[in-house]
Amino acid sequence: MSARGGFILVTLAALIGGVVVGVSYSAKDGFLTAAYVAASGAPVVAAAHLLARRRRAAGSLSRQFTVAIALTVGLVTVGLGLVALLMLLSNHDLLITGLLLVFAGALTWYATAVVARDVLDDIESVRDGLRAVGEGRRDVRIETSASDELAELAAAANRMTAQLAEREAERDAAERARRDLVAAVSHDLRTPLTSLRLLADAIEDDLVDSATRRSYLEQMSVHIRSLSALIEDLFELSRLEAGEIQWSMQRVRLGELVEETVEAMRPAAAAKRVAVQASVNGELAPARANPEKLQRVLFNLIQNAIRHTPGDGSVTVAAEAKGERVEIEVADTGEGVADGDRDRVFEPFFRGAEHAARSGGGTGLGLTICRAIVEAHGGEIWLAESPRGTRVRFSLPSAP
Repeated sequence: MSARGGFILVTLAALIGGVVVGVSYSAKDGFLTAAYVAASGAPVVAAAHLLARRRRAAGSLSRQFTVAIALTVGLVTVGLGLVALLMLLSNHDLLITGLLLVFAGALTWYATAVVARDVLDDIESVRDGLRAVGEGRRDVRIETSASDELAELAAAANRMTAQLAEREAERDAAERARRDLVAAVSHDLRTPLTSLRLLADAIEDDLVDSATRRSYLEQMSVHIRSLSALIEDLFELSRLEAGEIQWSMQRVRLGELVEETVEAMRPAAAAKRVAVQASVNGELAPARANPEKLQRVLFNLIQNAIRHTPGDGSVTVAAEAKGERVEIEVADTGEGVADGDRDRVFEPFFRGAEHAARSGGGTGLGLTICRAIVEAHGGEIWLAESPRGTRVRFSLPSAP
């Protein structure tokens, strides 16, 4: 409120009080009442707005509260004393009135100081908490003693601290993932590049005969294809994670897609003496998806399962409806995944414990790309519990 508004309120209070007292008693009493209200109220309003404009000079909040209380109580007490003098009270009445005024002023100061102290304590709690957050602490919890605006401010500060801690954890995780990715890519590039250099040097220096040269060239071709596959997978993964997806989406009959993919994988499974079969339960609702990308997911999962299944083992690809979604599972009878690795098998280049990595022999990005493709279709992928081998399941929403 502006100073003008405060003076208007004091004037209205003086007029109303003077009229009420004048009608009830006498015009003189009404005039004295109006004069008292105006004489005591106007200085308080003026002092309050002066203090508000000079807050910087007043210093701390505790000093501002003390000055405001002292001004208010002092000016009101002086005003009441002047009125008592104007009313020509006896010395006896004047002494009692003065003592009562001093006592009332002291009580007012005490009550206001108590309330102000709690408010200042809450403000200091918020200040100290934010200062600790600024210094790097994220375990700070700001508490206040009341349910007021300061409590709302403390709650907002606590939410901010929690969000900040969460964002920093995500940033740290992303940074660790980036370092791990760079290290893994460097490792996967170094081995074939070293082999290529040694083979090329041997051929260039004419240290081998024609048959050995042809063998070396075949090995070089294998390494080159491996590097090309790794680079292509890295590019595709970066596009998927960046959301740069430009796929043609259509209604896909998942049952037919599963059976077609399983049939295409039979020669690779037969070469390892692994049985592969499809199991489609009932009529499946179609999904809105890109059939080539979904088939790549199935190829990756089935290849992984065949790679980690010993001879005479089996791989089963099942599909079934689950409400408004369709779930597809690739299960094998291989060595399975160690419990400590289950939460990380979809991370790029994660190898896990010996004999437990699900992408050994490939680029190390197969499961990561599967997850990115499935999630880009609005689905999810996970490892299901299995007493033997590994069960990878993913779900897709049915087409409307």
